[in-house]
Amino acid sequence: MGLSSDLLNHIVVYIVVGFFAQLVDGAFGMAYGVVALTFLLGAGVSPAAATVGARTAEIFTSAVSGLSHLQFRNVDNKLFRGLLVPGVVGGVLGAYILTAVPGRVLKPLVAIYLLVIGLVILRKTLKGIEKAKVRTRVLFIAAIGGFFDAVGGGGWGPIVTSTLVARGHSPRLTVGSVNLAEFFVTFCEAAIFLATIRLVHWKIIVGLMIGGILAAPLAAYICKRLSSRALRILIGILTIAVSVNTIFQILS
Repeated sequence: MGLSSDLLNHIVVYIVVGFFAQLVDGAFGMAYGVVALTFLLGAGVSPAAATVGARTAEIFTSAVSGLSHLQFRNVDNKLFRGLLVPGVVGGVLGAYILTAVPGRVLKPLVAIYLLVIGLVILRKTLKGIEKAKVRTRVLFIAAIGGFFDAVGGGGWGPIVTSTLVARGHSPRLTVGSVNLAEFFVTFCEAAIFLATIRLVHWKIIVGLMIGGILAAPLAAYICKRLSSRALRILIGILTIAVSVNTIFQILS
């Protein structure tokens, strides 16, 4: 028996959402969760279903995204290795602590931090400040990014990508490396979440997964082709947008 028209229409909507969410995340290194959840909640999907669906689908989309960035040579192997282990450790720790420390308690701090970092990126870029890469505590940044990603429902890309770019790292290699490491961070976080949550939102997961997989190679190509200046400006704007969205959620 074929899929009903109503079911097919729902899946197509989720595919479109997944495509745009991954297009933004894969090209600029952040905001998969923000884009996906904004569209899903606007379409009437419950917050729990939207969160579980996006988190599960991101396992598959981040895998294809990471491989696409590898193919387009957008990955700095040294940076990737520096992000991998502390990112996973931070994510796993955050997933365990989530039951004791509500994410809403920490969200205001993340929002303020991202707003400042976004403004710093734009200021440096628009003023033409091209400082040499400064010494960056990649291990610490990755651990914090993984932790807030699990606790706050999203934060790996916004925190890690924006901080590294603000500190002088190449935007293209930062986006690619962060996306590749994101698969391992997301996989470990999701494994813990799914151990206690029933997978009942398969339509959302399948739709987001298909859309994200289709968008991943295109996003990696866009990241490779954009100039460093354009990437910095777009990352700065997107970081501020994520911050404003978080602040709006807190106040509403």
